[in-house]
This record gives sequence, C-alpha cells and structure tokens, in this order.
Amino acid sequence: MALGWKLYGDGKTPPVGESVAPDERLSWPRTIGIGAQHVVAMFGATFVFPLIMGLDPNLAIMMSGVATIVFLLVVKGQVPSYLGTSAAFVGGVLAIRANGGSSGDVVGAILVSGVVLALVGLLIQAAGPRLVNKVLPPAVTGAVVLIIGFNLAPVVANTYWPQDQWVGLATMVFVILASLLLRGFWARISILLGLVFGYLLSALLDATAGPITSVLGGATEATTHDRLDLSGVGSADWVGLPDFTAPHFSVNFSLLVLPAVIALIAENAGHVKAVAAMTKRDLDPVMGRAIFADGLGTVIATSVGGSPTTTYAENIGVMAATRVYSTAAYYVAAVVALLLGLCPKFGALVNAIPGGVLGGITVVLYGMIGLLGAKIWKENRVDFANPINLVPLAAGIIIGIGNVNLVFSDEYSLGGIALGSIVAVAGWHLARSVAPAEMRAALAAEDGFAGGTGPALGSSGRHTVDAGGADPSDLDRQDHRR
Repeated sequence: MALGWKLYGDGKTPPVGESVAPDERLSWPRTIGIGAQHVVAMFGATFVFPLIMGLDPNLAIMMSGVATIVFLLVVKGQVPSYLGTSAAFVGGVLAIRANGGSSGDVVGAILVSGVVLALVGLLIQAAGPRLVNKVLPPAVTGAVVLIIGFNLAPVVANTYWPQDQWVGLATMVFVILASLLLRGFWARISILLGLVFGYLLSALLDATAGPITSVLGGATEATTHDRLDLSGVGSADWVGLPDFTAPHFSVNFSLLVLPAVIALIAENAGHVKAVAAMTKRDLDPVMGRAIFADGLGTVIATSVGGSPTTTYAENIGVMAATRVYSTAAYYVAAVVALLLGLCPKFGALVNAIPGGVLGGITVVLYGMIGLLGAKIWKENRVDFANPINLVPLAAGIIIGIGNVNLVFSDEYSLGGIALGSIVAVAGWHLARSVAPAEMRAALAAEDGFAGGTGPALGSSGRHTVDAGGADPSDLDRQDHRR
C-alpha cells in the first residue's frame, strides 16, 4: 500500500486502547489535524539545524516534504515516518566550515553520505532482516532509541526552557492534563492544543505583565524582549522560492561527515524498531527499504542545496501520543511542508513560537521518545543482569545523553548520538565476542520473538505481545473494523 487508506470505523476517534493502523485513516478533517501536529513536531528542529549548518531553512522545510513523500512511496506506506533535518551531520558540517568550506562543499559532502546510506540500505534489503537483527539486536536498538530521545534533553534544558520557564511549565501541565482529561480526538491533539495554549498565553502575558528578561536561543546574554515576536512575520513575503545551492564534491570534506552514516543506520533501525513496537507489526522485511529511502531523501534534498534528512524521532513521539499511525497524516504533513517552503510568511509565523512554549511541549515529546527505547527492551525481554547487555549499553547511553566528545583533532570530533550509537553497537558485539560461554548462552534464552529463537541471535520471527499485557494497543485486532 503506497496510496489509498481504509476508513477507520466511522472516521471518528477510536476508543481508548485502539489505534489507527498505517493503512487506515480517520476522517480527512481529523487526519489534517493529526498532520498539523506532525508539522509542529518537526518544524523546530528542521528549521533550526539548517541555520546552524548555514543552509537555507525554507529550502530544508520544502525538501523535507519531498523526502517524506519519497520515503513513504519507497516503503510502500508500511513505515509511518517523517523525514526532517538530520542533526547527525552538524559536527561534520561545522568542521567543513572551520576548514573554509562553502555551502556547496557542505551539501556535496552530505550528498556522498546519502549515497553511501542508500547503498547500505540496498545491501540490508538484499541480505534480509536477519543481518539487521544480528548487527542491531533489540538490546542495541532500544539503547539507540533511548539515546536519540534523551540526547535531546539539553536542547530543552539549555535552549527552550530558560527562555520562559513559567510558560514552559504551564504548557507542559496543559499538555499532560489535556491528554488525560479530554476525550476522543481532542485528547489525541493535546500537543497541538498545548502549542496554541502556550502561544495565546505568551501573547496575554506580553499584554498584561510586559516583556521578559531571558537568554534567547542562540544568544549568550540575557535581553529584555516580548515573549511573542511577530516582527518577522510582517516583513516576510507571502510567496517566494528558497535559495538553491549546487553541490561541490571534495574527498576530504566527504570524509569529515561520513561517520554520521554509522549513526544514521542505527538511528533509522532504531526508529523502525520503535514504530514496529508501537504498531505491533514486523517491519524487519522493510528495514533495508527504509534505510535506502532515507539515503535517497538526503541525496534528493542536498542535490539542490537542502539539508540532510532522517526519520524524525519527534514525529514518533506524536504517534506515541495520538496512537494514530496513519501514513495519510504524514502525506498531509509533507504537503504542508512543501507549501511552507514556498511561503516565507507562514514559516516566520511558525518560527515565532516562543521558546518557552517549545520547552513545555518538547519536555514531554522527547521523554516519550526515550521511553520507547525502554519499551523495546521490555517487550523483547532484554536481560540486564547479563553484562553483555548491561555494560557496553550503559557506556553508550551516557556518552549519547551527555554529548561526550571523542576529539581526533582541532577540526574534528565525534560525539553525542553518533559516538553513543557507535559505542552501543560496537561495544555490544565486542562484549559478546569476549564474554564467557555462559553469558553468550544466556542471550539465547531471551525469548521475545515467536518461536523462541532469541532476538539477540538475529531472529526474524514475528514479535508478539501476550493478550492482556501492559500495552493494550494491538492493531491486529479486527473487532473495530467489523
């Protein structure tokens, strides 16, 4: 299935405990509402990371929509996901800039990495999912998902939350209460409602309490400013093309960003595993397609000067909150992104979201992403009494969350998600290879897949969850479609 969705029931919000499958959709107004949440979730990072890398953010937004559509078509709608700007390349790009590289050098180097990632995806697809399971077993992928989510914590703590802690707190409380107290569709768009609430609260406080003194994102000193600054909206054009940049290729610059491919493989695999855990689907057979599609999306985006793409953890958080996995919502988000890229004024309006509001929303979303990693561990019965699982993953998680850096030279270092993922993957396999026989044998006893073959040994069996388990969502149930 690439296009075309079955209507879920009568198109209204499913009851508690039920979910909307990737090949289903709610009514179009509700689907558009969910799609709007995906736009909100991806916009901040997709807009900010290009600015950090010195690339055009409007072009990044537009190409993220193109890449998402390409991704959904390649995976035939089986993996609901949004492709936003990848943060894995930021360190390498800054190294290119430090060595005098231009924007053409940056996108050229990233394009090469996109080609490599696509080729790895083809290899995985040809070799079968067993290769991915052997290299990235649930113990490892759970750690990578956890790193991806919790690594974002400093963004909340150091960038968004300090801009207005009280608005952030109020927005966070609103999202929590809305998700618990509201019913049906309204509860499922609690993130979007939280955004609107924070936006209006900021405007109200500006009118009643006056400006606030805080350090804005990217600044180094506190300034007095309004919480909601709409000056950029008035000066922005309604319609306009983003700036295109032709790629320029350099072997040296390509080598600076190439290590990010390792992190992207683990990141993509972790995201696919997280989606599989949420949707109760065996997505291993399309793992290679997903990785190939991500690489292809990066190639397409950077060929015109856009930013690198990756499956977005932020949007996985939205799915976890809404329990709506319909790819129709992602097509809506992609089309909106295309239009945003051609409308600088609307982009400025969304970009005017106060930092405190983003702090209140992301503190919930990013935490939910990290906990999906723990869910993968739980449902695959990963045994942390076994040092093979415990020790290397503990090291990788702390490195990833703490943004520990491994410095190779004054111009290049590896850290954060990239280094943490590498340590988790390589460390786990090293530990397994040198561990005593009884520890290796214990991995085979981890029985989280049908057939009892053990996920740590590369089983490609269908993951199942016992009826009546802790997580009631089961998209394989057919009673709601009768």
